[in-house]
Amino acid sequence: MYNELYAAWQRETDDPTLGALPLDFYGKISEYLRHIKEEDKVQDKKSVKMNLLTHESLNVERMLEELLGARYRKIVKIVTKSQKLPVEFLTVEEVRMCETFADFAKAYHKFTEDLMLGQLSTEPIKVTIKTDSNTATATSAPPTHKRSTIRFLKSIPAIMGADMKSYGPFVAEDVASLPPQNAQILVKQGLAVLVEVS
Repeated sequence: MYNELYAAWQRETDDPTLGALPLDFYGKISEYLRHIKEEDKVQDKKSVKMNLLTHESLNVERMLEELLGARYRKIVKIVTKSQKLPVEFLTVEEVRMCETFADFAKAYHKFTEDLMLGQLSTEPIKVTIKTDSNTATATSAPPTHKRSTIRFLKSIPAIMGADMKSYGPFVAEDVASLPPQNAQILVKQGLAVLVEVS
């Protein structure tokens, strides 16, 4: 098992792409580590075999830590960039852990795209926060979009609103509902007047 671990470690640390591991790789490594630790208990502490086992155990732990770290970084990078789970390269344990992360990455990419298009969902979001002692639930209210209605006195080209949405172009006598900050500026510049909406 040492040679298999060494080969996997060397490949993951030398190659920037994710390497394939057998489905039961971590199960075998766990069994291998357990065997080393059991041998460690029965050996004479001053024996040559004990000294070799100690060095082997330290090497295995170091390689395993570096292997896991390298694979973690590569898997996160793949899932966040492509939103696709590279199942053919993963062990059983990695597949199980990555399923929820892949869903999260996909949802976050969609959220980002929607936000950039100004199409953020206005549905309330229920969030449950679990702590050691209790569970708290918070609900976010839908965002309130205050608007000011104005009537244009002069023609103007399209503008970028305070809400990062594009408005216009407008011609004289057009009526529009804009973010209050933009409406105030246009009124101050004499390009529009506020309209009372009842």
